[in-house]
Amino acid sequence: MHMKYIEQFQKGYKPPLQEQPDAPGLQKKLDPQPLNNVTADGKLYKASGKLEGKSAIITGGDSGIGLSTAILFALEGADLTLTYTSKEKDEAKVAEEEIKKETNGKRKVQMLEFDLRKEEQCILLIEKHISFHGKLDALVLNHGTQNANTYLPTLPTEQWHNTFDTNIHSFFYICKAAIPHIPPGATINFNASINMAVGHPELIDYTATKGAIIGFMRALSNQIVGEKGIRCNAVAPVLTCAYSPATMSKQSIENFGMTVPMGRAGQPVEIATAFVYLASVDSSDISGQVIHINGGVAIE
Repeated sequence: MHMKYIEQFQKGYKPPLQEQPDAPGLQKKLDPQPLNNVTADGKLYKASGKLEGKSAIITGGDSGIGLSTAILFALEGADLTLTYTSKEKDEAKVAEEEIKKETNGKRKVQMLEFDLRKEEQCILLIEKHISFHGKLDALVLNHGTQNANTYLPTLPTEQWHNTFDTNIHSFFYICKAAIPHIPPGATINFNASINMAVGHPELIDYTATKGAIIGFMRALSNQIVGEKGIRCNAVAPVLTCAYSPATMSKQSIENFGMTVPMGRAGQPVEIATAFVYLASVDSSDISGQVIHINGGVAIE
């Protein structure tokens, strides 16, 4: 039991955040570290074999929500392929070691460095996963980028294109390559954002891509859930304590987690448990839906 962590789930808890110069920010620089497998009751996550015998791809699995999801998937019995960027090599190594430690080395884990803005890299991701694991049962598209901008005329066109290439075009590339290999009963799940519903004024390009993710997910579900039996869903979180200050304005950092009804930012484990649910048989009658994990903000 880790009762000392209960404070981090209480209203008003605000982790000390420091600015980082550029994205993607590094989780290793955060203090205290975000919680990956300790739940709000202060206990370690208790697995029950929900993903036994499955294999999953989790993009951006080296840190934050992606790492927590990877740890819980592994604890639930899934073998993994995780992606990371060239800047995150050290974090990827730590993530792999942590997953193996948590599962006593029982899970197969493949770590792959990719630039998922490029279609050929996305195709290679699927090929390498199938070659390594032999099958693909769950796809979790979690990677993304954002950079704050407070006035649209000053938003660099290059940033707009990079955000779309990273956050939505890559999702299309990966799904296009993956679907022929995904069997009935398998799942495709997306990490979206509360911002697709509320429209963050500092994140116009990011918000636009998150809205696109939800539209893409719903249309894809309608296309394949009946014919192929592949369920598609999304999670729409608010900021977690793993979110990098490298991509936020000073004002957003100062108000971090304080503007939602629960009065705190979420922990990665609180989003990861939803991805476990959506990838498991527990959610067998759910497709085309969005789970809002946002500290109590009501979404219509």
